[in-house]
Amino acid sequence: MRVLLNTIAVLLAALALAVSGVAESRESAGPYRVGLTPVFLDNQTSFLRDWEEYLERHLDHPVDFLQRQTYREITELLLTGQLDAAWICGYPFVRHRDALRLLAVPLFEGEPLYRSYLIVPAADVETRSVADLKGRVFAYSDPDSNSGFLVPRVELRRQGYDPRRFFARTFFTWSHRDVVSAVADGVAQAGAVDGYVWETLSHTHPELTGATRVAWTSQPFGFPPLVARADLDRERFRRLQGVLLEMPADPEGRRLLQRLNLDGFSPGEEGLFAGIAAAMDRFGEE
Repeated sequence: MRVLLNTIAVLLAALALAVSGVAESRESAGPYRVGLTPVFLDNQTSFLRDWEEYLERHLDHPVDFLQRQTYREITELLLTGQLDAAWICGYPFVRHRDALRLLAVPLFEGEPLYRSYLIVPAADVETRSVADLKGRVFAYSDPDSNSGFLVPRVELRRQGYDPRRFFARTFFTWSHRDVVSAVADGVAQAGAVDGYVWETLSHTHPELTGATRVAWTSQPFGFPPLVARADLDRERFRRLQGVLLEMPADPEGRRLLQRLNLDGFSPGEEGLFAGIAAAMDRFGEE
């Protein structure tokens, strides 16, 4: 009986290894599935097509960009294994860091960092902090955005205010660009936006940012990262990361980075997101 049981155990182990091998083989054969949202990359259809084709050529493998409206939708696809990687915010990365792995962190002005900007209409020359905006209409970008949601709410709590009752009204625009537009057009009296996005728009659409004023900037945070699910095949992870990190050394890669107003990508480290983690630990999540 013991011999029979041992034989069955060996057969089951072999079967498990075979099934695992088939799953890994199937994953390796499928396209790289990369998730994106308009929260960060808005009105970039032409660029995304060119970048997708660039990655396919350098990986010698199909790449599918999948777009969803919110960070939460993209994060859920990652967590359920429907994506290999995604460009998300540091906020959901910190929240789900046990299930995700840093793939690459963009370099903006030479650093893997960015800030949250509090913006107001250009005519508002009085506002100096979010605490000056009691009873106003305020625009957020996405409830899973660090710069466009968490930062201003943490700042209000730090100064003793309840962000749920502080403003007359709040709303989500679902993209940082649309926060800028809402403030510029007078739909909102203030908003929180990714500083990188505002700075990039100041070059590409100066008439838009010119209708706003940066009233306050936050401490630096780790730039919104590209992440992979933790169980992604190691070779797929290595190849995709390698192509991203090598973009500055390739003429076409440099042109794509210039269109993003980025200098390149770095491997990054979790310590970059310690500021976000500290804010979440100190003030909790609502």
